[in-house]
Amino acid sequence: MCPAEPYVLSGGKDKTVVLWSIEDHVTSAATDKSGGSIIKPNPKSGEGNDKIVDSPSVGPRGIYSGHDDTVEDVAFCPSRSSVVLEMILVSFYGMHALALVLLLRSADNSVRLFDRRSLTSNGVGSPIHKFEAHKAAVLCVQWSPDKSSVFGSSAEDGLLNIWDYEKVGKKIERAGKTINSPPGLFFQHAGHRDKVVDFHWNAYDPWTIVSVSDDCESTGGGGTLQIWRMSDLLYRPEDEVLAELEKFKSHVVACAAKTDT
Repeated sequence: MCPAEPYVLSGGKDKTVVLWSIEDHVTSAATDKSGGSIIKPNPKSGEGNDKIVDSPSVGPRGIYSGHDDTVEDVAFCPSRSSVVLEMILVSFYGMHALALVLLLRSADNSVRLFDRRSLTSNGVGSPIHKFEAHKAAVLCVQWSPDKSSVFGSSAEDGLLNIWDYEKVGKKIERAGKTINSPPGLFFQHAGHRDKVVDFHWNAYDPWTIVSVSDDCESTGGGGTLQIWRMSDLLYRPEDEVLAELEKFKSHVVACAAKTDT
């Protein structure tokens, strides 16, 4: 479900993602002479107790293609202040609202970013960018509630990757050295021993995530649930990070001096 507009996304084994509008359903139900859904006896039951529902059907608003295998999870980017959105997105993709951005994961080991407004005249859309780092099917994707351009993806390779699409095409440097990593990837949680089947961001504690892995085959038992938190130093500008570490160094040295005395 889209958090800001009456839209619904669905993905399937046909390797596509379909965009639906709830408003289309409401319009269809309002114009249906029967007054909406029809409930009638199931002729196969013989008793009239079993019911089947014949509801109005609607066509898609858009179809997004580009994946090479089953699309198993989809997510709308959460909405933010429109002013902030324009400042963030016009400089990168020329978009005007994050609610228009779709995040998709697939069994082809990739995560792809789509813009709902990039549909062609026949209602088909292509990905803006393809994020690749997983070595197995991606099982779950989630947008970060703390920074609008950040999202996570978990996969059957046991990894949970954290991405930032604003970093795509930019060099990442630490201590004067360029870090060679897949475009957009800036953190990787490798604490699970098997496929990470689900995860969720904590909306009240920035950069905190709960993740679940299916360890049944490797441990002979149930799955594993982990609660972990990334240091915000991983995301802040390098000069701020160095200044913060310098403060920490001074604090450690002062504590060590007190201990010696």
